[in-house]
Order: sequence, then structure tokens, then C-alpha cells
Amino acid sequence: MMELILWRHAEAADTVPDMARALTHKGRRQAQVMADWMSSQLAGPVRVIASPAVRTQQTARALHLPVEVLPQIDPDASADALLAATGWPAGHGVVILVGHNPAISELAARLAGKDAAALSLGRGAAFWYTSRDDGAPQLMLKTAMTPALLLHAG
Repeated sequence: MMELILWRHAEAADTVPDMARALTHKGRRQAQVMADWMSSQLAGPVRVIASPAVRTQQTARALHLPVEVLPQIDPDASADALLAATGWPAGHGVVILVGHNPAISELAARLAGKDAAALSLGRGAAFWYTSRDDGAPQLMLKTAMTPALLLHAG
């Protein structure tokens, strides 16, 4: 069984160059509240992957776990490149991919069987999928979460 978490980076400053954009104060708060929630839900081995952009790495590091930086999932990467980087659905354990729109939303839409334009992950939001094979492969959306929901719940 494999679990896949697609996590869009938290709010970043609108600066240049794009790859150096850092999280804002609000973005750091979004990343931390999501990381705290995810950490409370995680079990088993966890692999965290992020693009080489500063904002994705800062978001991922809120988990306080090792982060693999993969150049092939940069801000211009395709949904196919993101999916290939995760090893979905053949892997085991939990893979957390911290990435960028539009590709991360396109991948979430594809996994949900929807048109890419039908779904969009907001800043800092995450979709958590699980797969299993009980004779036939199954994909289930375990949960979808946003920083705003967690901040209002706390």
C-alpha cells in the first residue's frame, strides 16, 4: 500500500527570480499548521520530495523530516513528471510531494478522474490519497485539507 500527499507550497513573496521566492510570514504559518496536522496523521516510512524552488523546500521543511530536492519537479514540470517522481502507485509508505500549480492541481484532478480545469489546490493545501490492491487496484482520496480549515479549527 502507498499513500501520496500532494501539497502545494504555502504563500510566497511575489519577487524575482522565481526560484528564490521565499515564504511570507503567512506562508510560514500555513506551512507549519499543515505540517503539524500531517505529522499527527503519519505512520510508517515517509519520503518528502520538493522542487528546487526555495518556497517548496521551506514548506516541506516545516515537517522536520529529510527533504529530497528533485530538479525534475521544478515550477515548469508537468503532472506526468510529478507522478513519475513519486513512484505512484507502486511504492510503499507515504510520499509527500511539495510542488507548484498548475501541475500539482492537474495531477490531483487526474487522480480524481476530473478535467484538469475542474480542480485547484490553494496555497498550502494538500490532497491525501491512498492506494491498495485487493485484486483490483483502488485509489481513494483519504482527505483534503487547507491551512485555513486548520487555523479556524484551532
